[in-house]
Amino acid sequence: MRDDLGAVVAMPSRVRRVVSIVPSLTEAIAATHRELLVGATDWCTHPQDLDVTRVRGTKNPDVALIRELAPDVVIANEEENRRPDLDALRAAGIAVWVTAPTTLTESLASLRRMLSAITGDVPQWLDDAETSWSTPYAGPRRRAIVPIWRRPWMALGRDTFAGDVLAHLGIDNVLAESPGRYPKFELAALPEYDIVVLPDEPYAFSVNDGPEAFERPAKCVSGRHLTWYGPSLVEARAVLTEQLQ
Repeated sequence: MRDDLGAVVAMPSRVRRVVSIVPSLTEAIAATHRELLVGATDWCTHPQDLDVTRVRGTKNPDVALIRELAPDVVIANEEENRRPDLDALRAAGIAVWVTAPTTLTESLASLRRMLSAITGDVPQWLDDAETSWSTPYAGPRRRAIVPIWRRPWMALGRDTFAGDVLAHLGIDNVLAESPGRYPKFELAALPEYDIVVLPDEPYAFSVNDGPEAFERPAKCVSGRHLTWYGPSLVEARAVLTEQLQ
């Protein structure tokens, strides 16, 4: 079994205990075989009634507590989780499966590979997500700035999953060619753009916090539907399309 990084992940023939330190992957496992989950981060908010041991955050997981939970595998993400934490888990003899998609297509393939390896099957919701996104966008295109933080201002840059999701909806990120994936920017130095896309995570942009800073129309959207890859992808196209109108 190889994860997204091509690393061989040695797991038992039947996985019975999973710890997830990525919110979207927690939701993916819970929507497929909830009984496998024994631990998740404090940021794993979906499903809302998930009752498992909490192992702190994505950037500071409690390695000792995870070790006590004796998982067959920990699922992680190359960007969201820190390599020293993943190395510490591996050093403790725990299998770690790392995902690393940067596009919508890669995310669907990554989920299929992960769920096949860990749960032993592919759920209907994943087939539904693939169907939902299978029809190419054919409407007019708009140029956007996509802030993810303020004080300082930061935005989506190159090679991001969220940027690719927006591209599938006719929204082209004007900072997609930036050297960094999440560049800082000055409001007065932005290239030409048509709209501002303001997700409510990681920074909680809202109609009262964000739009007032820009000269162009701003659209507040669901951060979960824009940045999470998992069951939310089933409805993400419809939700984001409506919010971006």
